[in-house]
Amino acid sequence: MKQKFFRIVADLRFSILILMLIALFSIIGTVIEQDQSIESYKLNYPLTNPVFGFLTWDQILKFGLDHVYKTWWFFTLIFLFGLSLITCTFLQQLPSLKIARRCQFFRKPGQFYRLKIFTTLTNFSFNKILLQIKNSQYSIFQQKNIVYCYKGLIGRIAPILVHFSMIMILLGTIIGSLFGFKAQEIVPKTENFHIQNIINSGQLSRIPKISTRVNDFWITYTPNRTISQFYSDLSILDAKGNEIKRKTISVNYPLIYENVYYYQTDWNLIGLRFKTMTNEIMEYPLLNILNNQSKVWITWISNGDSLNEGIIGLVDNLEGYCSIYDESGLFLGNIELNEAVNFNQPLTFLEIISSTGLQIKSDPGIPMIYLGFFFLMISTLLSYITYSQIWIIQKNQKLFIGGTTNRAIFNFELEFFKFIK
Repeated sequence: MKQKFFRIVADLRFSILILMLIALFSIIGTVIEQDQSIESYKLNYPLTNPVFGFLTWDQILKFGLDHVYKTWWFFTLIFLFGLSLITCTFLQQLPSLKIARRCQFFRKPGQFYRLKIFTTLTNFSFNKILLQIKNSQYSIFQQKNIVYCYKGLIGRIAPILVHFSMIMILLGTIIGSLFGFKAQEIVPKTENFHIQNIINSGQLSRIPKISTRVNDFWITYTPNRTISQFYSDLSILDAKGNEIKRKTISVNYPLIYENVYYYQTDWNLIGLRFKTMTNEIMEYPLLNILNNQSKVWITWISNGDSLNEGIIGLVDNLEGYCSIYDESGLFLGNIELNEAVNFNQPLTFLEIISSTGLQIKSDPGIPMIYLGFFFLMISTLLSYITYSQIWIIQKNQKLFIGGTTNRAIFNFELEFFKFIK
Protein backbone atom coordinates (compact mmCIF):
# COMPACT_ATOMS: atom_id res chain seq x y z
CA MET A 1 0.00 0.00 0.00
CA LYS A 2 2.82 2.35 0.92
CA GLN A 3 4.73 1.53 -2.27
CA LYS A 4 1.61 2.11 -4.36
CA PHE A 5 1.15 5.56 -2.74
CA PHE A 6 4.73 6.60 -3.52
CA ARG A 7 4.41 5.27 -7.08
CA ILE A 8 1.35 7.50 -7.60
CA VAL A 9 3.09 10.51 -6.05
CA ALA A 10 6.19 9.95 -8.21
CA ASP A 11 4.10 9.81 -11.39
CA LEU A 12 4.72 12.66 -13.84
CA ARG A 13 0.97 13.22 -14.31
CA PHE A 14 0.52 13.77 -10.58
CA SER A 15 3.39 16.31 -10.54
CA ILE A 16 1.89 18.19 -13.50
CA LEU A 17 -1.54 18.28 -11.80
CA ILE A 18 -0.10 19.72 -8.58
CA LEU A 19 2.03 22.22 -10.53
CA MET A 20 -1.04 23.40 -12.47
CA LEU A 21 -2.96 23.89 -9.21
CA ILE A 22 -0.05 25.92 -7.77
CA ALA A 23 0.03 28.03 -10.95
CA LEU A 24 -3.75 28.54 -10.82
CA PHE A 25 -3.75 29.76 -7.23
CA SER A 26 -0.69 31.92 -7.93
CA ILE A 27 -2.67 33.61 -10.72
CA ILE A 28 -5.57 34.13 -8.30
CA GLY A 29 -3.14 35.62 -5.79
CA THR A 30 -1.91 38.00 -8.48
CA VAL A 31 -5.38 39.10 -9.63
CA ILE A 32 -6.79 39.56 -6.12
CA GLU A 33 -4.88 42.14 -4.08
CA GLN A 34 -3.10 40.45 -1.18
CA ASP A 35 -2.94 41.51 2.49
CA GLN A 36 -5.34 44.44 2.14
CA SER A 37 -7.77 45.70 4.78
CA ILE A 38 -11.30 44.28 5.03
CA GLU A 39 -12.71 47.68 4.02
CA SER A 40 -10.69 47.53 0.81
CA TYR A 41 -12.18 44.15 -0.12
CA LYS A 42 -15.68 45.34 0.78
CA LEU A 43 -15.22 48.32 -1.53
CA ASN A 44 -13.75 46.38 -4.49
CA TYR A 45 -15.77 43.14 -4.14
CA PRO A 46 -19.23 44.19 -2.86
CA LEU A 47 -22.00 41.74 -2.07
CA THR A 48 -24.45 43.64 -4.28
CA ASN A 49 -22.25 43.53 -7.39
CA PRO A 50 -20.03 40.41 -7.40
CA VAL A 51 -16.91 40.50 -9.57
CA PHE A 52 -17.20 37.97 -12.46
CA GLY A 53 -20.73 37.35 -11.20
CA PHE A 54 -19.72 35.33 -8.13
CA LEU A 55 -16.65 36.77 -6.35
CA THR A 56 -17.49 38.79 -3.21
CA TRP A 57 -15.45 39.96 -0.25
CA ASP A 58 -16.91 37.41 2.19
CA GLN A 59 -15.85 34.52 -0.07
CA ILE A 60 -12.37 36.00 -0.42
CA LEU A 61 -11.96 36.10 3.36
CA LYS A 62 -13.62 32.71 3.88
CA PHE A 63 -11.24 30.83 1.57
CA GLY A 64 -8.14 32.87 2.43
CA LEU A 65 -7.83 34.40 -1.03
CA ASP A 66 -6.66 37.64 0.60
CA HIS A 67 -3.44 35.84 1.68
CA VAL A 68 -3.16 32.95 -0.77
CA TYR A 69 0.55 32.31 -0.25
CA LYS A 70 0.20 31.86 3.52
CA THR A 71 -2.79 29.50 3.61
CA TRP A 72 -2.51 25.92 4.82
CA TRP A 73 -3.81 24.53 1.52
CA PHE A 74 -1.18 26.42 -0.52
CA PHE A 75 1.55 25.06 1.76
CA THR A 76 0.00 21.59 1.31
CA LEU A 77 0.23 21.90 -2.48
CA ILE A 78 3.88 22.95 -2.22
CA PHE A 79 4.56 20.03 0.14
CA LEU A 80 2.91 17.53 -2.25
CA PHE A 81 4.83 18.93 -5.21
CA GLY A 82 8.10 18.69 -3.27
CA LEU A 83 7.25 15.15 -2.17
CA SER A 84 6.50 14.22 -5.79
CA LEU A 85 9.88 15.57 -6.91
CA ILE A 86 11.73 13.72 -4.13
CA THR A 87 10.00 10.39 -4.74
CA CYS A 88 10.46 10.70 -8.50
CA THR A 89 14.17 11.36 -7.92
CA PHE A 90 14.69 8.29 -5.73
CA LEU A 91 12.29 5.91 -7.48
CA GLN A 92 12.98 6.84 -11.12
CA GLN A 93 15.85 9.22 -11.80
CA LEU A 94 18.55 7.73 -9.55
CA PRO A 95 17.84 4.13 -10.65
CA SER A 96 17.89 5.33 -14.26
CA LEU A 97 21.29 6.94 -13.66
CA LYS A 98 22.63 3.74 -12.06
CA ILE A 99 21.45 1.72 -15.06
CA ALA A 100 23.11 4.20 -17.44
CA ARG A 101 26.44 3.73 -15.62
CA ARG A 102 26.36 -0.07 -16.06
CA CYS A 103 27.90 -1.92 -18.97
CA GLN A 104 24.85 -2.96 -20.99
CA PHE A 105 26.34 -5.46 -23.43
CA PHE A 106 24.38 -6.89 -26.35
CA ARG A 107 25.13 -10.61 -26.56
CA LYS A 108 22.90 -11.65 -29.46
CA PRO A 109 22.69 -10.11 -32.95
CA GLY A 110 18.88 -10.14 -32.69
CA GLN A 111 19.03 -7.41 -30.04
CA PHE A 112 20.15 -4.89 -32.68
CA TYR A 113 16.76 -5.02 -34.37
CA ARG A 114 15.36 -3.00 -31.45
CA LEU A 115 17.55 -0.06 -32.47
CA LYS A 116 16.59 2.52 -35.06
CA ILE A 117 20.22 2.94 -36.13
CA PHE A 118 22.17 -0.28 -36.83
CA THR A 119 23.93 -2.08 -39.64
CA THR A 120 25.90 -5.23 -40.43
CA LEU A 121 29.41 -5.01 -41.92
CA THR A 122 31.33 -7.72 -43.75
CA ASN A 123 34.25 -5.60 -44.85
CA PHE A 124 35.57 -3.81 -41.79
CA SER A 125 38.58 -3.03 -39.59
CA PHE A 126 37.54 -3.73 -36.00
CA ASN A 127 40.46 -1.86 -34.42
CA LYS A 128 40.03 1.18 -36.67
CA ILE A 129 36.33 1.47 -35.74
CA LEU A 130 37.18 1.31 -32.01
CA LEU A 131 39.88 3.96 -32.48
CA GLN A 132 37.42 6.33 -34.17
CA ILE A 133 34.87 5.76 -31.38
CA LYS A 134 37.53 6.45 -28.74
CA ASN A 135 38.59 9.65 -30.52
CA SER A 136 34.96 10.80 -30.30
CA GLN A 137 35.22 10.80 -26.47
CA TYR A 138 33.26 7.59 -25.90
CA SER A 139 33.92 5.35 -22.91
CA ILE A 140 34.57 1.83 -24.23
CA PHE A 141 33.97 -1.49 -22.45
CA GLN A 142 34.95 -4.77 -24.14
CA GLN A 143 34.43 -8.44 -23.37
CA LYS A 144 36.18 -10.51 -26.05
CA ASN A 145 34.13 -9.92 -29.22
CA ILE A 146 31.38 -7.69 -27.73
CA VAL A 147 31.75 -3.97 -27.08
CA TYR A 148 29.64 -1.34 -25.30
CA CYS A 149 30.34 2.41 -25.63
CA TYR A 150 28.70 5.53 -24.25
CA LYS A 151 29.33 9.23 -23.78
CA GLY A 152 27.47 12.21 -22.29
CA LEU A 153 26.57 10.47 -19.02
CA ILE A 154 26.69 13.82 -17.21
CA GLY A 155 23.64 14.84 -19.23
CA ARG A 156 21.66 12.17 -17.35
CA ILE A 157 22.25 14.15 -14.15
CA ALA A 158 20.23 17.12 -15.49
CA PRO A 159 16.75 15.79 -14.48
CA ILE A 160 18.01 15.07 -10.94
CA LEU A 161 19.50 18.56 -10.74
CA VAL A 162 16.19 20.06 -11.97
CA HIS A 163 14.33 18.30 -9.15
CA PHE A 164 16.94 19.40 -6.60
CA SER A 165 16.80 23.05 -7.75
CA MET A 166 12.98 23.14 -7.71
CA ILE A 167 12.92 21.68 -4.19
CA MET A 168 15.34 24.42 -3.10
CA ILE A 169 13.11 27.09 -4.67
CA LEU A 170 10.04 25.66 -2.92
CA LEU A 171 11.87 25.53 0.44
CA GLY A 172 13.07 29.12 -0.04
CA THR A 173 9.50 30.21 -0.80
CA ILE A 174 8.16 28.53 2.35
CA ILE A 175 10.95 29.95 4.54
CA GLY A 176 10.32 33.46 3.17
CA SER A 177 6.58 33.15 3.70
CA LEU A 178 6.95 31.91 7.29
CA PHE A 179 9.85 34.03 8.52
CA GLY A 180 9.76 37.15 6.31
CA PHE A 181 8.04 40.49 6.84
CA LYS A 182 7.38 43.75 5.01
CA ALA A 183 6.91 47.20 6.55
CA GLN A 184 6.32 50.71 5.22
CA GLU A 185 7.51 53.85 7.03
CA ILE A 186 7.15 57.56 6.23
CA VAL A 187 9.84 59.34 8.25
CA PRO A 188 10.65 63.08 8.40
CA LYS A 189 14.22 64.10 7.74
CA THR A 190 16.55 63.99 10.80
CA GLU A 191 14.13 61.76 12.76
CA ASN A 192 14.83 58.35 14.33
CA PHE A 193 12.41 55.46 13.91
CA HIS A 194 11.82 51.78 14.67
CA ILE A 195 10.07 49.26 12.42
CA GLN A 196 6.41 49.56 13.42
CA ASN A 197 4.07 49.85 10.43
CA ILE A 198 4.00 46.17 9.41
CA ILE A 199 2.17 45.51 6.12
CA ASN A 200 2.45 41.72 6.27
CA SER A 201 4.51 39.18 8.15
CA GLY A 202 4.92 35.42 8.33
CA GLN A 203 3.54 33.28 11.13
CA LEU A 204 7.06 32.73 12.54
CA SER A 205 8.61 36.09 11.64
CA ARG A 206 10.45 38.21 14.22
CA ILE A 207 10.55 41.99 13.81
CA PRO A 208 14.07 43.19 14.69
CA LYS A 209 14.43 46.04 17.16
CA ILE A 210 16.62 48.19 14.93
CA SER A 211 16.88 51.93 15.46
CA THR A 212 17.40 53.93 12.27
CA ARG A 213 17.98 57.65 11.64
CA VAL A 214 17.14 59.57 8.49
CA ASN A 215 20.09 61.97 8.23
CA ASP A 216 18.96 63.67 5.03
CA PHE A 217 16.65 63.39 2.04
CA TRP A 218 16.96 65.06 -1.34
CA ILE A 219 15.81 64.82 -4.94
CA THR A 220 17.68 65.32 -8.20
CA TYR A 221 15.85 66.66 -11.26
CA THR A 222 16.34 66.44 -15.02
CA PRO A 223 16.66 69.60 -17.17
CA ASN A 224 12.92 69.20 -17.90
CA ARG A 225 12.21 69.44 -14.14
CA THR A 226 11.06 65.84 -13.91
CA ILE A 227 12.38 63.72 -11.05
CA SER A 228 15.60 61.89 -11.89
CA GLN A 229 16.18 60.13 -8.56
CA PHE A 230 15.52 60.59 -4.87
CA TYR A 231 17.90 59.70 -2.07
CA SER A 232 17.86 59.04 1.67
CA ASP A 233 20.93 59.14 3.89
CA LEU A 234 20.29 56.47 6.56
CA SER A 235 22.19 55.42 9.68
CA ILE A 236 21.72 52.23 11.69
CA LEU A 237 22.11 52.93 15.42
CA ASP A 238 22.91 50.68 18.37
CA ALA A 239 21.12 50.73 21.73
CA LYS A 240 23.21 53.72 22.86
CA GLY A 241 22.53 55.73 19.70
CA ASN A 242 25.97 55.17 18.18
CA GLU A 243 26.16 54.77 14.41
CA ILE A 244 26.82 51.20 13.26
CA LYS A 245 26.33 51.53 9.52
CA ARG A 246 25.56 54.40 7.15
CA LYS A 247 24.56 54.47 3.51
CA THR A 248 22.81 56.73 1.02
CA ILE A 249 20.04 54.73 -0.61
CA SER A 250 18.02 55.37 -3.76
CA VAL A 251 15.52 53.48 -5.87
CA ASN A 252 16.86 49.93 -6.49
CA TYR A 253 19.92 50.56 -4.26
CA PRO A 254 18.91 49.54 -0.72
CA LEU A 255 20.69 49.53 2.62
CA ILE A 256 21.21 45.98 3.90
CA TYR A 257 21.76 45.24 7.58
CA GLU A 258 21.42 41.77 9.17
CA ASN A 259 19.27 40.51 6.27
CA VAL A 260 16.91 43.51 6.57
CA TYR A 261 16.58 45.58 3.38
CA TYR A 262 15.73 49.31 3.40
CA TYR A 263 14.31 50.36 0.01
CA GLN A 264 13.62 53.89 -1.20
CA THR A 265 10.01 53.91 -2.42
CA ASP A 266 8.31 57.30 -1.94
CA TRP A 267 8.58 60.80 -0.52
CA ASN A 268 6.36 63.50 0.90
CA LEU A 269 6.43 67.15 2.00
CA ILE A 270 5.00 67.86 5.45
CA GLY A 271 5.65 71.53 6.20
CA LEU A 272 7.38 74.88 5.70
CA ARG A 273 9.71 76.37 8.31
CA PHE A 274 10.13 80.14 8.81
CA LYS A 275 12.02 82.35 11.26
CA THR A 276 10.76 85.63 12.68
CA MET A 277 12.83 88.73 13.46
CA THR A 278 13.00 87.57 17.08
CA ASN A 279 14.51 84.21 15.92
CA GLU A 280 11.30 82.38 16.74
CA ILE A 281 10.78 79.31 14.52
CA MET A 282 7.38 78.99 12.87
CA GLU A 283 6.21 75.84 11.07
CA TYR A 284 3.21 75.61 8.73
CA PRO A 285 1.85 72.19 7.70
CA LEU A 286 1.57 71.28 4.03
CA LEU A 287 -1.51 69.51 2.67
CA ASN A 288 -1.64 67.49 -0.53
CA ILE A 289 -4.84 68.84 -2.06
CA LEU A 290 -4.95 66.30 -4.91
CA ASN A 291 -4.87 63.18 -2.68
CA ASN A 292 -1.49 61.97 -4.01
CA GLN A 293 -2.67 62.07 -7.64
CA SER A 294 -0.06 64.76 -8.15
CA LYS A 295 2.79 65.97 -5.99
CA VAL A 296 1.36 69.41 -5.11
CA TRP A 297 1.16 70.76 -1.55
CA ILE A 298 -0.52 73.88 -0.18
CA THR A 299 -0.47 75.78 3.13
CA TRP A 300 -1.89 78.93 4.70
CA ILE A 301 0.64 81.39 6.12
CA SER A 302 -1.08 83.83 8.47
CA ASN A 303 0.25 87.33 9.05
CA GLY A 304 0.52 86.73 12.79
CA ASP A 305 -2.25 89.07 13.93
CA SER A 306 -5.21 87.16 12.50
CA LEU A 307 -5.59 83.65 11.15
CA ASN A 308 -8.02 84.99 8.55
CA GLU A 309 -5.40 87.14 6.88
CA GLY A 310 -2.30 85.89 5.16
CA ILE A 311 -0.98 84.33 1.99
CA ILE A 312 -1.16 80.93 0.30
CA GLY A 313 2.04 78.90 -0.12
CA LEU A 314 2.25 76.26 -2.85
CA VAL A 315 5.09 73.74 -3.33
CA ASP A 316 5.46 71.02 -5.96
CA ASN A 317 9.15 70.09 -5.70
CA LEU A 318 12.24 70.16 -3.51
CA GLU A 319 14.22 72.66 -5.59
CA GLY A 320 14.24 75.19 -2.74
CA TYR A 321 11.47 77.65 -3.51
CA CYS A 322 7.81 78.23 -2.66
CA SER A 323 5.17 79.95 -4.82
CA ILE A 324 2.96 82.44 -2.94
CA TYR A 325 -0.51 83.77 -3.75
CA ASP A 326 -2.76 86.31 -2.08
CA GLU A 327 -6.17 85.53 -0.62
CA SER A 328 -7.87 85.94 -4.01
CA GLY A 329 -5.43 83.55 -5.72
CA LEU A 330 -3.31 86.21 -7.43
CA PHE A 331 0.27 85.04 -7.99
CA LEU A 332 2.70 87.17 -6.00
CA GLY A 333 5.97 85.43 -6.91
CA ASN A 334 8.38 82.79 -5.67
CA ILE A 335 10.38 82.95 -2.48
CA GLU A 336 13.61 81.02 -2.17
CA LEU A 337 15.42 79.65 0.86
CA ASN A 338 16.76 82.34 3.22
CA GLU A 339 14.56 84.95 1.50
CA ALA A 340 12.20 87.12 3.58
CA VAL A 341 8.43 87.49 3.15
CA ASN A 342 7.14 90.96 3.99
CA PHE A 343 4.28 90.73 6.47
CA ASN A 344 3.39 92.82 9.44
CA GLN A 345 6.56 91.14 10.71
CA PRO A 346 9.04 89.76 8.16
CA LEU A 347 9.42 85.96 7.93
CA THR A 348 12.57 84.30 6.61
CA PHE A 349 11.99 81.13 4.61
CA LEU A 350 14.28 78.50 6.18
CA GLU A 351 13.34 75.06 4.93
CA ILE A 352 10.91 72.78 3.14
CA ILE A 353 10.36 69.94 5.64
CA SER A 354 10.37 66.62 3.77
CA SER A 355 9.89 63.00 4.69
CA THR A 356 11.10 59.85 2.99
CA GLY A 357 9.06 56.75 2.20
CA LEU A 358 10.88 53.53 3.03
CA GLN A 359 9.92 49.93 2.44
CA ILE A 360 11.62 47.64 4.93
CA LYS A 361 11.57 43.94 4.27
CA SER A 362 13.27 40.72 5.21
CA ASP A 363 13.07 37.46 3.26
CA PRO A 364 15.45 34.80 4.61
CA GLY A 365 14.43 32.45 1.81
CA ILE A 366 15.89 34.63 -0.96
CA PRO A 367 19.45 33.11 -0.88
CA MET A 368 18.01 29.59 -1.20
CA ILE A 369 15.72 30.70 -4.05
CA TYR A 370 18.65 32.31 -5.90
CA LEU A 371 20.76 29.17 -5.36
CA GLY A 372 17.89 27.03 -6.66
CA PHE A 373 17.63 29.10 -9.85
CA PHE A 374 21.42 28.89 -10.24
CA PHE A 375 21.27 25.08 -10.20
CA LEU A 376 18.26 25.24 -12.53
CA MET A 377 20.34 27.17 -15.07
CA ILE A 378 23.20 24.65 -14.68
CA SER A 379 20.77 21.78 -15.24
CA THR A 380 19.47 23.50 -18.39
CA LEU A 381 23.00 23.63 -19.78
CA LEU A 382 23.66 19.99 -18.81
CA SER A 383 20.44 18.87 -20.51
CA TYR A 384 21.95 19.91 -23.87
CA ILE A 385 24.67 17.28 -23.46
CA THR A 386 23.67 14.29 -25.60
CA TYR A 387 23.74 10.82 -24.05
CA SER A 388 24.70 8.34 -26.79
CA GLN A 389 25.26 4.56 -26.72
CA ILE A 390 26.87 2.19 -29.25
CA TRP A 391 26.90 -1.63 -29.24
CA ILE A 392 29.18 -3.91 -31.30
CA ILE A 393 29.24 -7.69 -31.77
CA GLN A 394 31.83 -9.44 -33.95
CA LYS A 395 30.57 -12.87 -35.01
CA ASN A 396 31.10 -15.19 -37.98
CA GLN A 397 33.22 -12.68 -39.93
CA LYS A 398 30.44 -10.12 -39.51
CA LEU A 399 30.30 -6.95 -37.44
CA PHE A 400 26.96 -5.96 -35.96
CA ILE A 401 26.98 -2.31 -34.88
CA GLY A 402 24.16 -0.05 -33.74
CA GLY A 403 23.45 2.89 -31.48
CA THR A 404 20.92 5.21 -29.95
CA THR A 405 20.81 8.70 -28.49
CA ASN A 406 18.39 10.80 -26.44
CA ARG A 407 18.66 13.96 -28.58
CA ALA A 408 20.41 15.43 -31.64
CA ILE A 409 19.54 12.31 -33.67
CA PHE A 410 20.73 13.79 -36.97
CA ASN A 411 24.19 14.60 -35.58
CA PHE A 412 24.40 11.13 -34.06
CA GLU A 413 23.57 9.55 -37.44
CA LEU A 414 26.38 11.53 -39.09
CA GLU A 415 28.77 10.43 -36.34
CA PHE A 416 27.63 6.80 -36.66
CA PHE A 417 28.13 6.71 -40.43
CA LYS A 418 31.60 8.19 -39.95
CA PHE A 419 32.48 5.22 -37.74
CA ILE A 420 31.36 2.59 -40.27
CA LYS A 421 32.57 4.38 -43.40
